[in-house]
Amino acid sequence: MWQRVQRTGWVRKGVKRPESVADHMYRMAMMAMLAPPGLDVNKCIKMALVHDMAECIVGDLTPHDSITKEEKHKAEEAAMKEMCTLVGDGTGDQLLALWQDYEEQVSEEAKFVKDLDKLDMVMQAYEYEQLEERPKFLQEFFDSTEGKFVTDTGCAWKEHLDALRKNNVQNLFSDTELPNQKT
Repeated sequence: MWQRVQRTGWVRKGVKRPESVADHMYRMAMMAMLAPPGLDVNKCIKMALVHDMAECIVGDLTPHDSITKEEKHKAEEAAMKEMCTLVGDGTGDQLLALWQDYEEQVSEEAKFVKDLDKLDMVMQAYEYEQLEERPKFLQEFFDSTEGKFVTDTGCAWKEHLDALRKNNVQNLFSDTELPNQKT
């Protein structure tokens, strides 16, 4: 399922061996472990793992697909509800509640995880630029997130990545430290 659904944006841009939806959700879950104080780390991890679950059924729909945000949401909601019926009431209800919180951006955890979603995308774009030795060829992904980070931590991490990219740092995970983690 997820491990086979490649991320549409990377496929569209001709990235060699693009990540899957599963790769994306796993990496977000790992970043969620760094949630700043005051946030429920476990909720952030679970939300990161659930936020794109519906894509194994509906596919990785992007703004470039001919579908409205409302249609995308409706299709993903139907897919989530269907999957949640397969795992039983308690767990299914929890999965659906996490997905709905993320979609509606209700909690502070949802806002942080949404920032992680955008951050993972631009981190991945930067890595692909480095791997393919094509600086700035994925600029549109950076442009699409400009001004859209809402948490202090998300803003700081994006600023840190921008500085690395500006200086053409080869290793995204160099021995530099991440900025303070504040929501």
